Amino acid sequence: MEFAMRQAATAEQDLPHAANDRIRLMIVKKKAAEYPLDDVETEGWAASTPDTAKDFSAVAWYFAREIEQREHVPVGVIDSTWGGTVAEAWTRMAALGADAALAPVFVSWGQMTEREEDALLRDKGEQMQRAEAKAAGKPEPQFPWHPQLLSWGPAMLWNGMIAPLTPFPIRGVIWYQGESNSALARAPLYRRVFGTMIEDWRHAWGVGDFPFLFVQISNFKSSTNEDWAELREQQLKTLALNNTAMAVTIDIGNPDNVHPTDKVDVGLRLALAARALSYGEDISYSGPIYRQATPEGNAIRIWFEHPAKGLTAKGGELTGFEVAGADGRFVPATAKIDGNTIVASSNAVAEPRFVRYGWANSPQCNLFNGEGLPASPFTSAE
Repeated sequence: MEFAMRQAATAEQDLPHAANDRIRLMIVKKKAAEYPLDDVETEGWAASTPDTAKDFSAVAWYFAREIEQREHVPVGVIDSTWGGTVAEAWTRMAALGADAALAPVFVSWGQMTEREEDALLRDKGEQMQRAEAKAAGKPEPQFPWHPQLLSWGPAMLWNGMIAPLTPFPIRGVIWYQGESNSALARAPLYRRVFGTMIEDWRHAWGVGDFPFLFVQISNFKSSTNEDWAELREQQLKTLALNNTAMAVTIDIGNPDNVHPTDKVDVGLRLALAARALSYGEDISYSGPIYRQATPEGNAIRIWFEHPAKGLTAKGGELTGFEVAGADGRFVPATAKIDGNTIVASSNAVAEPRFVRYGWANSPQCNLFNGEGLPASPFTSAE
C-alpha cells in the first residue's frame, strides 16, 4: 500500500494530470510506539497536485480518483502505511492478547528481539561495505531486505499511526498487505490476526461496521519458506466478516518482483467494492468466489458466488485446477466451464473429493467472470 505514485507504471501519464482540489491527501509519517499516541506526525491535508500526489500511495490515489469521478463527491484519503510490515503490528495489543490462539504472534516477536543484536551487527557490516564501495568508486553492493525491528512489533504501528486517527470520522478502510505474513509459521494465523484487527478497528472508531476493503496478494515466485497460497486462502476466508470485500490481483502481479507496478487496476477494483458497499450501486464488484464443491462420480463440480455474466477462461483452456481423492494428494486436473460452474477431473483420481485452484506462490490460472474480474484462488480441503 505504501508504493508511491511516482513508482507506478502509469505515473508518467497520470501524475501530470493529478491536480484536483476535490481530492485531499494526507500522509502519516512512519512512527512505531510502545503505547497509543494521541497525535500523528504529518504535514497535514493538501489538495491533490502532481507534487503532493507523487509520494502518495498509488493504490489509494487511484481509488480516490475513481470515487471522485464516479460519485461526484469530494474525497479525503489518509495514507498511513509502512511497507514490508506484518498485520499484528497494526493491531491493538489488548485485542491480540485477548485471543489465546494468537500466542504464536508473541513467540515470533520474542524470537525476533532475541536476534536483534546479530541483526544490528549485520546492518553495521552492510553499511561499512556500502561506504567502502562508494569511496572506491564502485557500485553499491546489494543486500537482502531486512525489516526494521520496531515496525514488526505487535501493536507498534497501531499505537503510532492508527490509534491517533480513531477520533477522526471515516467512511471506510482500504487495505493492501499480507506478503510479510506469508512465512510458513505466520500464514495459517493470518485470518485470525486480520479478523481481530478489522473488528477491533471498527470498535475503536465506534461508527459501526464500516466497509473494510482489502486486496488479496498477487503472484510472486517467492521461496519455499513462504506460503502465498495459504495466505490468499486466509484472506479469502476473511470475507466471512460483515461489510468486507476483496480485490483479487492474481492476474496483475509480477512473478519476479514482489512490488508489481500496476496499481491503477488495484485501485479501480477497490473502488468497485466501495461503489457497491458504501454508495449502494447495483454493480458487479468481485470476481468469482468459491462457494462449494460437489463430487460427481469421476469428476467434481465447483460452484461460485459472483459469476456475473458467466464464467470465462482468459486466453484459451482453463488452467490452475487440481483435484484430490480421499487421500488428499492433489494432481493437475482438466477443467471445463459448464454454465456458472466448473467441472474438474483427472484420470489419476477415480473419485475426486477435493479441488483447488491457483494453489501456488505464483500460479498459472485464468478463470474470470463476464465482467473481466479474476477468480480468487481457493481450496475445498480444510
